[in-house]
Amino acid sequence: MSKDVQGMRSEASRRGGWVASFEGGAGRRIASVGSVLGVLALMALGLAPSATADDIQSELWHLEAMGANDLWDVSTGEGIKIAVVDTGVSETPSLKGRVHPGKDVTGMSGASTDDYDGHGTTMAEFIVGSGRGAGIKGLAPGAEIVSFRTGLGGKFTKRGSRSAEAIRAAADSDARIISMSFGSDFAYPDQEEAVKYAASKGKLMFAGVGNDGEKKNFIGYPAAYPSVTGVSAADKSGKVAKYSEFGEYVDLAAPGLNLPKWCDETFRSYCDNGGGTSTATAIASASAALIWSKHPNWTSNQVLRVLIDTAGRDWPKDKPSDYLGYGLIRPARNVVKGEGKPGPADIDPITNKKTAVVGSGGGGTTPSASAPPAASPQPSKKGTSGDKAAVAAKSSDEGNSQPWLVLGILAAAAVIGGSAFAVMRARRRA
Repeated sequence: MSKDVQGMRSEASRRGGWVASFEGGAGRRIASVGSVLGVLALMALGLAPSATADDIQSELWHLEAMGANDLWDVSTGEGIKIAVVDTGVSETPSLKGRVHPGKDVTGMSGASTDDYDGHGTTMAEFIVGSGRGAGIKGLAPGAEIVSFRTGLGGKFTKRGSRSAEAIRAAADSDARIISMSFGSDFAYPDQEEAVKYAASKGKLMFAGVGNDGEKKNFIGYPAAYPSVTGVSAADKSGKVAKYSEFGEYVDLAAPGLNLPKWCDETFRSYCDNGGGTSTATAIASASAALIWSKHPNWTSNQVLRVLIDTAGRDWPKDKPSDYLGYGLIRPARNVVKGEGKPGPADIDPITNKKTAVVGSGGGGTTPSASAPPAASPQPSKKGTSGDKAAVAAKSSDEGNSQPWLVLGILAAAAVIGGSAFAVMRARRRA
């Protein structure tokens, strides 16, 4: 990446690397635990041994910024299941009663609800966590998680991620949303086919675009596949993270900086070096659950179209940013204010291509009476990769002064690097 492009990025990077929250790095522990016996005693009482509620929940800046209390007055995501394809999801006090077993494809000991890293459980808490036991409070606490455990870096030593098998299993489940907080520089044919299969089943898929924007900035998969919504990470002021990867496959941005995570698979304490496009993906998935719960008869295309319609931006919708895509995700504009038009049930709002319409798995075929179909088609996705000026974009239609609702910079577009095995996609071209 050129020095000129680096200079356009104003948000200081924390640390790079794909799925940064997988990596070691101690960070500041929000709380520490004394002995193993003390931990077991606390867990037996149903208490998180990590911190007081104030310790963790004061770190969750995105909830206030996104107007969570107003959202929850209307929708908590009830009735919506989200498949978390990750390192497994363990039932912490914050997730009690919210996690269903899916499938384990790692070949390791344990089940899909045995998190071998802590990453998948962190993502699940950001989606549906109740905050009970001093845990992370999720944006869609009424939704439910279905756990699909796959091999993703960290302690997983077997060759290959096996994510294709996990994605197929998630596609066959009753989850409407598939959240994938992982990625690779390589486009694996079996993974691509699994994504196509999930799309044919009416699933709405989100994936992080990657945390290596300062270095190689290779195209990230599965985020780069046409049927997957690529999510970048932004800070509380709306600025894109310096490490967040960029290119035509970035579709939306969500909060992803300075947020807590479980330090490791022991679930003894939270650390404050979490976040990244992984967390942004979880928050985007939760946002979709809030909207889909309010409009249960919509299809995945309609939910995504409304997310795009109501995203925070001050640039033309037909010229999405290579850094923030169509803008900062803001579910309150639909859930609370009723904004956004679902449009046609069978047209992908990003590619403008016709898709299958699935009933129970995809949310039905008929737009809700509360939001009539769009009168005009979605914008053309051609010619969107040209240079973009860096601007301090501000939102004037959200109606509150939360700092994250003030959009941040759009960095200049760049020629995206790629490995010999990665294939550039034209996500926004019909």
